[in-house]
Amino acid sequence: MKKLENLEQFKAWAKENAFIYPSSEIYGGFAAVYDYGHYGTLLKNNIQNAWIKSMVQDRNDVYILDSGIFMHPKTWVASGHVGGFSDVLVEDKKTHKRYRADHLIEEWFENKGEKVDMDKKTAEELADIIKTNNIKSPEGNDLTESRSFNLLVKSNMGTTDATFSDENVTYLRGETCQGIYLEYKNFVDTLRLKLPFGIAQVGKAFRNEIVARQFVFRTREFEQMEMQYFHKPEDKKELFEMWKQARMGWLVNELGISKENLRFKEHEKLIFYATAAFDIEYNFRTLGGFKEIEGIHDRGDYDLTQHAKFSGQTLDYFDQDTGTRLIPHIMETSVGLNRLVMMVLEEAYTEEDVVNAKGKKDIRIVLKIKKDLAPIKVAILPLSKKPELSAKSLEVQNILRKNFVTAYDETASIGKRYRRQDEVGTPYCVTVDFDTLNDNAVTVRDRDTMQQERINISELEAYLTEKFN
Repeated sequence: MKKLENLEQFKAWAKENAFIYPSSEIYGGFAAVYDYGHYGTLLKNNIQNAWIKSMVQDRNDVYILDSGIFMHPKTWVASGHVGGFSDVLVEDKKTHKRYRADHLIEEWFENKGEKVDMDKKTAEELADIIKTNNIKSPEGNDLTESRSFNLLVKSNMGTTDATFSDENVTYLRGETCQGIYLEYKNFVDTLRLKLPFGIAQVGKAFRNEIVARQFVFRTREFEQMEMQYFHKPEDKKELFEMWKQARMGWLVNELGISKENLRFKEHEKLIFYATAAFDIEYNFRTLGGFKEIEGIHDRGDYDLTQHAKFSGQTLDYFDQDTGTRLIPHIMETSVGLNRLVMMVLEEAYTEEDVVNAKGKKDIRIVLKIKKDLAPIKVAILPLSKKPELSAKSLEVQNILRKNFVTAYDETASIGKRYRRQDEVGTPYCVTVDFDTLNDNAVTVRDRDTMQQERINISELEAYLTEKFN
C-alpha cells in the first residue's frame, strides 16, 4: 500500500481528477491562488457542512454568523493589524525576488537534514540566523536585510479615481474572527445569550503575503472556519481543555484522520494578550512533516476591550446571576478549510496492488475517504451504451439523486469506470446490465472491498441509506 510522497505528484493528481486546478491557468497561472473543480468543491462543501454540524447543530451553545468581507477600517486599527500584521521578507540582491525569511531559513536547514523552530521569530532574530549561517537565496545569491511587510490587502470603496486614496482606504479582511467580535453585542441582545456561548463562522480571508510553493496549504485567498467562545475568566482552564479534545476528536472521528498523523504543539512564545495557545498539526508527507491545520487559542479579553475602546461602545456583559458586569474572555478555535481538504485527500489517497481481469498484477488508486465526505456518493454505470440500458440507468439515477449526490458514466469498459470512481472516492457503483431489464435488479459494488451484491431497484434506496448510516 502506497501513499502520495511528492507535492508535484499530488498537484498533478488533484488536477487530473478534478479536485483542484491552478487559477488563471490559460494566462500562465496566478501565484498562490487555486480553483476547486467539481469533486474538490463537493468535498470542500462536505467538510464545511460537517464542521457546521458539529459546531452548531450538535450543540446548544454555539450560533452561526456570516459577516461581510469588508468592515469599517477602524476594525483593523483596533485589532492591531494595521500596525503590526506583517511578514518578515528578504530580497535576492540580483534577481530582486522576495522571500519570506522564515520559509527560506526552514528550507535551508531542511536541505541540510536539520530542523529549526521558526515559531514567532522577530525580524532581528531572523536576520541574525541568515547572517550567522550565511544563508543564500534559492538561486545562490546574497540577500538584503530583512524587513517587515504588512499583510492586509488594501482596497478602495466609494471612489471613482483609479488611484488609491487614504480617505477611501479599506481592507479585505485578514481573518474572519473580527466580524464575530463586531457582532458580539447584537448576538447577546437579539438571541438573549448567557455565558458561555460561541459564535461560529465560515468565510474567506485574504493576506498579501509572499507564499512558498505549498499548494493549497498556504494561499493568498483562503477559507477559515472559526469559532469564538465567550466565557467567564474563571472557567478558562476547563473550557480550554474541553475545546482541545473536542477539536482533536472531530478530526479523528468525523474526518477519518489517523491519530498517529496528528499531534498537539504548544506555542512557546505567546502574543502578549494570550495565556495559552496550541496548534493541531498533521504529518503532511508531501510537505515534509508536521504542519499546522488548526489553532486553539485563549485570547483573554483583548479583542472586546480593543473594539470597545476604538468604537466608544459598551461591550461588557451583565451577569444576571451575580449582578455584575464583565468583559467576557474568548476561547478561539480556528481551522483552515483549504488545509483540511489537502489533509483529507493526502490521508485517503491509497495505491493498492491488485490482479486485473486479465490475471496480471496492477495498481489500483483508491481514495479511501469517509463515505459521508465523498464528493460522489453513488455512480450509476450502464454495462453498455445500448439505448435500453441507458434509459434504465437514468431511471435508477433519478430515483437515487433525490437523496444522494450521483454521477453517470457510460464511457469505456466497466473495469475502467470502476477505477475512475475509486480514484475520486465514490463509495458505491451501481451497474445496470441486460439482466436488469428482466429481474429489475442491479449490481452494487463496494469501493473498499470491491465485493458486489445484487439488489432489486425497489430496495436500492433503502439499501444505500442503511450503508451510509
